[in-house]
Amino acid sequence: MSEIFYPVFIAPVLRGAAGKQREEMLPVLDENGIVKAQMARSFAHDGSKPLHPVVHLQVIDRFGRIFLQKRAAAKKLLPGRWDTAVGGHVTYGESVMEALYREAREEIGLAEFNPIDLDTYIWESETEREWVNVYAAVGNFDLHPVNDEVEEGRYWTPEEILAACGKGILTPNFEQEYQRIGAALQALL
Repeated sequence: MSEIFYPVFIAPVLRGAAGKQREEMLPVLDENGIVKAQMARSFAHDGSKPLHPVVHLQVIDRFGRIFLQKRAAAKKLLPGRWDTAVGGHVTYGESVMEALYREAREEIGLAEFNPIDLDTYIWESETEREWVNVYAAVGNFDLHPVNDEVEEGRYWTPEEILAACGKGILTPNFEQEYQRIGAALQALL
């Protein structure tokens, strides 16, 4: 399991929310998970690419189908695309596990599950650089998006996912991640 290592004292603010209302602060990491600073969430995807931690939860049912969420049309990044069941930032002071359970509850109403650690990797795009901690939950869950960040959700077969790859239906991060962990997900059944 990957973990974030916080300093004994509060990390310095790399980029704050000057002149703005107080906003969520995120840890800024090195590649080993050591916190070296903190920043306001608004700077996480502004193109400056400070490395920050996120959690992903892949949910797979006993039939081998994978639950995906459709990102709301109002989302700044990749609106309307299908993505991992749960994905979100780790806030400053929070552990990876705390963030995983919080995000699962906030996004799809999932509170009781046993996470299986699958992978940790660094994802980089034109606008962001994330330290991604990927977990899986296996079971027959009745899942429903519960906030305005998620438009809808449904279970997809592996064949449906592969057919959608490269067509602008799925997020690039999900497509890349599925290539990394798709076989490991199916091996959990």
